Amino acid sequence: MNEYQPTIFVVDDDRSILKSIKRLLQSNGYRVETFLSAREFMEFDYDNQGPACLVLDVMMPEMSGLDLQETILSWDISMPIVFITALHDVPTSVSAMKKGAIDFLTKPFREIDLLNAVQSALQKDLKMRVASNELTNLKRRFALLTPRERQVLSHVISGKLNKQIASELDISERTVKAHRSQVMEKMEVGSLAELVQISGKLGIQPSSLDNS
Repeated sequence: MNEYQPTIFVVDDDRSILKSIKRLLQSNGYRVETFLSAREFMEFDYDNQGPACLVLDVMMPEMSGLDLQETILSWDISMPIVFITALHDVPTSVSAMKKGAIDFLTKPFREIDLLNAVQSALQKDLKMRVASNELTNLKRRFALLTPRERQVLSHVISGKLNKQIASELDISERTVKAHRSQVMEKMEVGSLAELVQISGKLGIQPSSLDNS
């Protein structure tokens, strides 16, 4: 969150509420973009470069906040949402929370409650970005492995000895050791435990790769 200034997107069809929320958030150091409708927000050129969250009104003409939430999910954009509403509707709030909403605030809400919800949303967004960047980096490392090194990797994380791997792949034990060393170097790990851990994050199962 230090590289990019956090951006809060606010969508509400009430201009006075937009103005009030924008003033509050800007006074607390946030960059704020406001929209009078879900359609207007959808037309915004969102670059997804920095921490962000969406403060979203539930009841709006043409397209509701819940409908916009569904659309954002279909775009595969993981932007945390803080819902605001004039009417407290338990089933609606439960549905929104199940789909990943951070909070559901009933108007008029306290400023501190909105600020706390926004902070929680930004923290969640940051965690998701860190996890996404880590996975991208792991995939990059895995892509460096040759087909044979990937085979050796799948056997190594199953706990097999070099001798056993050599027998199953019909290669020499010395060759297994060489491949194993390359795997550890390219995957940038220093222990078997670490290799097993990142293999799990990549969805690689022990001895699950093609041995052909």
